[in-house]
Amino acid sequence: MNKTEIPDNSLSEQDEVFSLAVDGMGGDGAPEVVVAGLAAAAERHRGIKVLLLGDESQLRPLLAKYPKAASICTISHTDQSIPMDMKPTSALRMRRSSMRLAMDAVASGRARGVVSAGNSGAMLALAKIVVKTLPGISRPAMAAISPTIKGDVVMLDLGANVACDWRNLVEFAVMGEAFAKAVLGLPAPSIGLLNIGSEELKGDEKLRVAAEALRESPLASQFHGFVEGHDITAGTTDVVVTDGFTGNVALKTGEGVLKMATTLLRRVFKRGIVSKIGYLLVRPGLERMKEWLDPRRYNGAVFVGLNGVVVKSHGGTDAEGFAAAVDVAMDMVTHGFNDSIRDRLSHMSALLSPQQNAEEREPAVPVS
Repeated sequence: MNKTEIPDNSLSEQDEVFSLAVDGMGGDGAPEVVVAGLAAAAERHRGIKVLLLGDESQLRPLLAKYPKAASICTISHTDQSIPMDMKPTSALRMRRSSMRLAMDAVASGRARGVVSAGNSGAMLALAKIVVKTLPGISRPAMAAISPTIKGDVVMLDLGANVACDWRNLVEFAVMGEAFAKAVLGLPAPSIGLLNIGSEELKGDEKLRVAAEALRESPLASQFHGFVEGHDITAGTTDVVVTDGFTGNVALKTGEGVLKMATTLLRRVFKRGIVSKIGYLLVRPGLERMKEWLDPRRYNGAVFVGLNGVVVKSHGGTDAEGFAAAVDVAMDMVTHGFNDSIRDRLSHMSALLSPQQNAEEREPAVPVS
């Protein structure tokens, strides 16, 4: 992620609006990982102001240990936090939890975005109830960045919506395009719909209707068409759109393949003296590849389509990974992510009107 600087006019004269509200108690390594991550983020984002929610008795000593984090943080005390295994319904009842208060800060306008490494289900539930969806968006989606051989790709949905209709997919395309602009800095990101084949006749009705709608939309020049699973890592498009069930399976499969490849490489280079010599020769290249594929660089899944920036850090991340999630949130805050979505939706309101149902758009060709 790029370093960012908050413009002088981004906060009120009394500095009442924070760049981010951060759940200080969320995640396996909280609160130290959170504070250490904020210390790293403080070096990359000039002007950042953080409202840090959590137990002051634990946070205060850590801020003394990490003075760079202390320079950007204001503590808001609460002694409640949401356990990683708590059910979302129970989490909703904890109105003074650090995660809930962070969401409240965004909903009230006190902060522009929220970052938490806490319970994923609770975070999604609170985001929907407290922050709420943008006007014109029927469902929020989970988006994240993944590596490809050409650069990075934005994928969504990754699990927030198991079942989707064509309208949801078109909305995901709008949100994915805005995300790629804000976080990857792409002026006109290309968009693909994940399918079982690239041919126009492939897929079920919702996919073909969504494709037809995108070809008629303001995103038509950026719409590549259908892409397949191998196109994700090939970098065929900058944004890959799918339903949450398929997206989550694709994401976990990719993570599994990466772990398998790493394990096999280790086995190969440990087989004998010749293999070990070979490893020494290729080690610089492998180190560069390891750095490029470092999962911490891609930490920070985003719930898009909400009335504020909501970023979910992996619960088991370290300080550098948490700082990467803060990077994502700051990119979205400083580049007007939600404003971009609103602008696109204003030009697509007729296209996405509920009255214009799937029957009116049903393609003439049968499912292949």
